[in-house]
Amino acid sequence: MDREAAFEAFEEELSRIGREPRVLNITGVGGIGKSRLLREFGERVKESHRIASLDLQVPAHRQQEDALAVLRMELGGQGVRFDRYDIAYAVLWQRLHPHLALTRAELPFVEHSEVLTEVLDAAAGVPIFGTAVGLLKLLEKGNSSRKHRRRLRENQILRQLDTLPGAALVDAVTFMFAEDLRACSEGEPYVILVDAYEALGRTPGDDAWLRDLAAQLDRGLTVIASRERLSWDVHDEDWRRVVREFPVEGLPMEARLELLTDGGMSDPVHRHVIAQASTGLPFYLHLATESQADGHAISQDEIAQRFLQHVTAEERRYLQLLSVTRTFDYELFRGLAAAFHLPGGRLAWEGLIAYSFVYPAGDGCFHLHQLMAEMLRARLSPEMIDEAHRALHELWSMRADDPAGIRELVLHGLHAHALTANQLLVYADRITARGGARGITGLMSDLRAYLDGPEGADNPALEEAAACLAAEAAVLLGDADRINELTPNAPWRLGTEPGARLAVAAAHGRRIAGQTARALQIYSDVLAVHSGPARRPAGLWAADLHMAQGRFRRAFELAEQVTRECPDDDLVLQGDLARLRHLALRFSYDFSAAEWHLREAAQHYEQAQTIIGTALVATNRAELLAWTDPFAAVAAAKEAVEVNSELGAIHEVGKAYSALGQALLMLGRHAEAAEALDAACSALEKARYRSGRARAELLRACLHLRRGELDGVAASARWAVDELLGVEVYPTLIVVADHLLELVNRPDERVRAAARRAWPAIEPIDSHDALEDRMTHYLRRLLG
Repeated sequence: MDREAAFEAFEEELSRIGREPRVLNITGVGGIGKSRLLREFGERVKESHRIASLDLQVPAHRQQEDALAVLRMELGGQGVRFDRYDIAYAVLWQRLHPHLALTRAELPFVEHSEVLTEVLDAAAGVPIFGTAVGLLKLLEKGNSSRKHRRRLRENQILRQLDTLPGAALVDAVTFMFAEDLRACSEGEPYVILVDAYEALGRTPGDDAWLRDLAAQLDRGLTVIASRERLSWDVHDEDWRRVVREFPVEGLPMEARLELLTDGGMSDPVHRHVIAQASTGLPFYLHLATESQADGHAISQDEIAQRFLQHVTAEERRYLQLLSVTRTFDYELFRGLAAAFHLPGGRLAWEGLIAYSFVYPAGDGCFHLHQLMAEMLRARLSPEMIDEAHRALHELWSMRADDPAGIRELVLHGLHAHALTANQLLVYADRITARGGARGITGLMSDLRAYLDGPEGADNPALEEAAACLAAEAAVLLGDADRINELTPNAPWRLGTEPGARLAVAAAHGRRIAGQTARALQIYSDVLAVHSGPARRPAGLWAADLHMAQGRFRRAFELAEQVTRECPDDDLVLQGDLARLRHLALRFSYDFSAAEWHLREAAQHYEQAQTIIGTALVATNRAELLAWTDPFAAVAAAKEAVEVNSELGAIHEVGKAYSALGQALLMLGRHAEAAEALDAACSALEKARYRSGRARAELLRACLHLRRGELDGVAASARWAVDELLGVEVYPTLIVVADHLLELVNRPDERVRAAARRAWPAIEPIDSHDALEDRMTHYLRRLLG
């Protein structure tokens, strides 16, 4: 490799750092010395530039949010303040871990973040749930200067984070990272070193986050080492202007011979044979010098073989076994040695990790150089590889107490053919329960790679599980477009657990997108055919949609059925079912019975210690009190706004503001009611919650009526009905809208026809007459 030419290219790119991104792409085959070159780049400029690096061979560095955290730690240690990024990252972390409080133990860099330390100190031990609004509010109590607090408080992007869907939130976190780095880079540029680009995968879009990040690093140089040239210009021709490729070739013969001589290889014949066989790859030359070969190596394979002849048989076996796993530490080494009846002492361990091809991977873990691992693995029989995977599967089973451990357990379980599709989904659920959406992404990547390889070919059950996990990951982020893209209309294998779960995920996508009837059909199909655990969420959501479409009796019956099948320890599901009954009774205007079931839901959620369930109850209590006790509802609604704001549940915030507006309306405080309803509509629009927004508009129609604004009544009522018809929910409210139009003598034939269809389709828990009497009574109170 012409090192001087590489250093010249690096220096030239450094001189171009200015007002646009610069990317130096170092390309070459594995083992050519790209990683070493990146390290030397960093050493050359560490006194004049800030340096941070990513090694994409380390699985934790391949996910966007994790990679940003790694870079943040390195650059933060060199004086960069990441206040805006830290707040944004905390909001994203909370979105991915909705049931966990923000604590010093959970967040990866709290102790290094001045702004998050202030937030936690200001909370004085109270559990924090990270929304941007809540964190900025806590920061007001901290010790930062008034100017600094105002700069953060007035940042519009930070204030909008709570309203962003999942994918947009991740992009916003990247933007905040780049903004903070840009603000600290005047006069002190930076270099970002990215190794092993190909580890990101070959699927289009796997590197999208890295492209997005590099495009925003316009005050520094990004150096990316890859086997093939970056083809980013396919996505945007502007990359041709800012990306410079530098291919790394093999060392010239003179340099090869010099390296072998410096390594102690004295025989000129051996030096020449090895130099010729190495094709100039420094990796093989280093192996040769380490082995002090004294034979006639004539190929790369023989170079490696000659190296292995100069280690003990036990070391050779250790290395071959470790080539099967992608990461290992001392305890895993000991367990693997014991499984194959090899001594696993500290002396043997330290001998292995002293080799130059054993790289640290953080937290006491190591991994083998990719080429060395491939060569070692090739010397194992298929039966031996299977046995090693089985042993590693068992070892990781004993330490799978976090998403990373579960991911390794699944990887080896797949290759050992020790995992069924159902077991795979159980492990995925454990990751989700821990809040690790990022872990799910990594597990899905491993599964996809396995299925694309020869071992995983023709495995429809695991293919179905992979599709299921991809769709459920999109559900976690509420991305209806992505869910529907991953679950095109097709027959699902409802008899299997993965097939049924895939169908439930498909139904969630349709439900979020407002395709209520289609979603209900899918939930009902799962419930009719499937006999496994997936039928319970299908039944819950089917009952919820029956309730939303006015079939209250059927919703109650289905809730009872799911309750009978619900395990005693699933307190969250029991709470959800009780809350569903509450909603069915509340929309039937039977408020006394509704209150009883709401108390039941609150008890289940409290026993389950679910913060989210408690917040949902707070909203529903405010909505109930708005009908029965408007004075108490005002305080309850304000509390619900506060609780749900802390959780980032914008749609629940909107519903709580609607309850506040209704209570103030019934108390005759019309100006305050208008403000509350404006806030409700704003929040519900941000959350894209169409049915909730329609209910708020119907309350606004009632406010117009109380104020004598008859045209306003007509406009709001008609708009609300259009939305309710669009998402196919709440027929009782369509009837209410028609009644309002009659009261102000603004009849609308379309609304009248919709009401005529809606009323007979309603299935009251008792009777239509009883339902009509209750509706009339409470609407008179609402309208004054």
